Amino acid sequence: MNNKNEEKNTHPTNNYRKWLIGILIGLIIILIGWLIFGHIQSKRNAEAEKFNSTHFNSNVVIYDIPVGKLTVKKATSKINEKAKNDAILEGDKVVLKKTGNKVITSKEVQSYFETQHTRYPSRKKWNFQNDALLKAKDKLNQIKDRQVKYTVNGKSFVFKRAEVFPNVSYRNNKYVFLDTKILEDKINSINKEVSTLHKSYDFKLPNGQVTKVKNESYGWAINEKKLLAGVENALANDIQILNGKNYIYGEGFSTYGTGYGLSNNGIGNNYVVVSLTDQKMWVYKNGKCVLTLDTIVTGTVETKLAHKNLETPTGVWYIHYKESPSVLKGTNDDGSKYSVDVKYWMPFTLTGCGFHDNSWRKNWSKTAYLNDGSYGCVNLRPSDAPKVWDNVEKNEAVIIYK
Repeated sequence: MNNKNEEKNTHPTNNYRKWLIGILIGLIIILIGWLIFGHIQSKRNAEAEKFNSTHFNSNVVIYDIPVGKLTVKKATSKINEKAKNDAILEGDKVVLKKTGNKVITSKEVQSYFETQHTRYPSRKKWNFQNDALLKAKDKLNQIKDRQVKYTVNGKSFVFKRAEVFPNVSYRNNKYVFLDTKILEDKINSINKEVSTLHKSYDFKLPNGQVTKVKNESYGWAINEKKLLAGVENALANDIQILNGKNYIYGEGFSTYGTGYGLSNNGIGNNYVVVSLTDQKMWVYKNGKCVLTLDTIVTGTVETKLAHKNLETPTGVWYIHYKESPSVLKGTNDDGSKYSVDVKYWMPFTLTGCGFHDNSWRKNWSKTAYLNDGSYGCVNLRPSDAPKVWDNVEKNEAVIIYK
C-alpha cells in the first residue's frame, strides 16, 4: 500500500508540471521586471530628451568657455561675461583681451546649439572657435615686423611699426592703430625740417646782393593727416615705400604745392624777380636772366583810403595761371566798380595781384608807384607784356622785395 503512494508522488508527470510552473513564474517575474525597467528607462529617456532639447551636451566649449549642460540663454550670458574677444599687438606680443560687454549674440549661440544637438545626451567633444579672433591673431603676427620707407624731397625716413604704433588691434577685418601720437609727432618734426611753405631764407638778387625772403603762397608742406593715413595703409597692406610727393599740399590757386624737388631753396631755375624800390623786374629761365624790364609800376604806397593797402605784397608767390585775353574787375577808390580788358593776365596772389598789360596808364615814372600806382598789380607796358607772357609759366616763383 505504501509503495503505491510513493510511486504516485514521484511520477514523472508531476515533476514536469512543477518544473513548468517554475519556469512560468520566472518568466512572469522577468517580464514584470522588464516592464518596470522599461517604464523607468522610458521615463528617463523622456526626461533626458526633454533636457537635451534645451541644454547643451556635456562636452561643449564655445570661445574657450565650457557651456556643457547650459541653456542657450545661460551659455550666452557666460560667454559674454568671460570670453576674450579682442587681440592686441603690444610691442611684439599678441595679447588676448576682453573689450565691451558683447562677445556673442544669442542667435550665434543658438546656431552652435543646433550643430551639437543630439536627441539624447552625448559625450562627444565640441569646440567652437572664435574665427574672427583667430584671424585677428594671425593678422597681427603678420604686421608685427613691418616698416615703411618714406622719401621726401631727397631725404628718407623709416617708420617701423614697433616704434610708431606699439599697440595695434584688428577689428571688423581691418587694422586699428590704437595710439597715433608717436607718429603724429614724428611727422610734425619731419614737416618742420623739410617743408618750404612760409619758410624764410637767403636769396641772391640780380644785382648780386643777398636778402632775406619768405615763401608766402609759394612752396609746399606735408599734409600730415594724409601722410598719417598713408603710413597706416602702407603698414596694413605691406607697402614698403611711400613717395613724399603724394603727401604734400600748397596754398593759393594750386593746393598741390609748388617747387617740390627743385634746387635754389625750392625756387628752381625759372622765376621772376620784382624790385618795388627800383620799379624793375627780371625774368630767369634755366638760371639765366632772359628779360629785364626797367619800366614797371606796382601797387600804390600812399593812398587816400587809409583802410586799404594797395602796395604790391612782398614775399615769394607763384604764377597761378595765364589767361589771354582777360577782363579785370574791381573797385575804384571812390567805391565805383571797374572792368577793363587786358591782353595778358598772369595772377600770382588770390587777392588779385598779377602781371598784366596796361594800355590806359600815362604815368610810367620811377616814382609813379608812390601815389599813382596800381591797385596791387604789376603794370607792364603793352610792348613788354607779351615778352613776359612768353617767358613765364604756371607755378613758377615770383619773388617780390623792396
